[in-house]
Amino acid sequence: MTVSVVLFTSDLRLHDHPPLRAAVDAADEVVPLFVRDPAVDRAGFAVPNRLAFLADCLTDLDAGLKERGGRLFVREGDTVDEVCAVVRRAEADEVHMAAGHSAFARERERRLRKELESAGCRLYVHDAVTTVVPPGDVTPQGSDHYAVFTPYLRRWSAEPLRAPLAAPRAVRVPSGLRSEKLPGRASVADVSEALATGGETEGRRRLGAWLSRHADAYETRHDDLAGDATSRLSPFLHFGAVSATEAVHRARARGGPGADAFVRQLCWRDFHQQVLAARPETAVEDYRPRLDHWRRGAEAEADLRAWREGRTGYPVVDAALRQLAHEGWMHNRGRLLTASFLAKTLYIDWREGARHFLSLLVDGDVANNQLNWQWVAGTGTDTRPHRVLNPVLQGKRYDPHGAYVRRWVPELAELPGASIHEPWRLKGLDRASYEYPDPIVDLADGLARFRHARGRD
Repeated sequence: MTVSVVLFTSDLRLHDHPPLRAAVDAADEVVPLFVRDPAVDRAGFAVPNRLAFLADCLTDLDAGLKERGGRLFVREGDTVDEVCAVVRRAEADEVHMAAGHSAFARERERRLRKELESAGCRLYVHDAVTTVVPPGDVTPQGSDHYAVFTPYLRRWSAEPLRAPLAAPRAVRVPSGLRSEKLPGRASVADVSEALATGGETEGRRRLGAWLSRHADAYETRHDDLAGDATSRLSPFLHFGAVSATEAVHRARARGGPGADAFVRQLCWRDFHQQVLAARPETAVEDYRPRLDHWRRGAEAEADLRAWREGRTGYPVVDAALRQLAHEGWMHNRGRLLTASFLAKTLYIDWREGARHFLSLLVDGDVANNQLNWQWVAGTGTDTRPHRVLNPVLQGKRYDPHGAYVRRWVPELAELPGASIHEPWRLKGLDRASYEYPDPIVDLADGLARFRHARGRD
């Protein structure tokens, strides 16, 4: 009787799962294993929204395995120690897992390979499980990664993709193995009120529904704040409950400008992964330093607090930050606006904003969160690093009737039309009739400060 172990990490699904398929094909019995590693929590993962979504994903994964005659085994402790303990107990010959691309994941893989080899067990690491194109597969001449998105997109788009794999029909597991109790969402405190339900079942339902009903309009509507026309698949992609490779295949099969624009966003996800894989220090350090001397002190702390609370006095910025608190998710245009406002208009260190996002975002991903923040702050890969987004003009453009602001800033709901983006300009307005702060900074002053700091004045 041969046994293989499948270590699930950021790939919590049964469909299009190369490590699981390889393990099922190679052995009579398979141990589907997930390890709750305290080191991952210490690295910043253990925030309520992601823990709750993770619990949903694990519950759904376990249910899918049970439908196929198996189950999910959950252990808690150091990943390497727990995998090796399962290998010894099950007398497994092989361990299969998806490749990880962060410094943490690569060190985990190195340690695991060393320990398993000393025990006579082989480790198989599978690429293109959590990304479409593995980091390092496409590189420019003379460099180990692409620093500009457009040439990366051209190469990425030309890469042949593996065909998606069907979920296994049966998964036979060995008896006598210990498992911790599956975590449940109900056990997690302080979860955002409207946090989405996680799991592969929900992710596949959303992908299919969005492609059939909304993909055609995506190219023209993806920036529409009130229309909310994005796929909202980012949490499922982050946890691997939906395969990015399968999503690309299905979008390309549908075709059209909207599907193409959606695939472009999946390419952005891979682009940031390949930057972080090549430059792991950019999780905390500037990719392209600008010699910034970010604002510090009591006044900057007060501005940062107002930003976090959605009380800046700029309605579209405040609306997006309140959406984040309520849903654990934020519209992509809102992410750009709020990040630009903090890093450039308030001139506060982008790391403060990235930290706040990671404390709430259910799709909080180190590569995409940190490098998108750097892109907006002008310390990353943006080819126009000194651009500043004007929240009033952006609000009028992407929320022209003020519907998004009215949804999330109810104290302004009665203000007329697009004037909601500049409530302080309304004549004869009874300021005592609503509780909304004055702007914490004049946009012209913030722009002048930023340009002076970057030597652009």
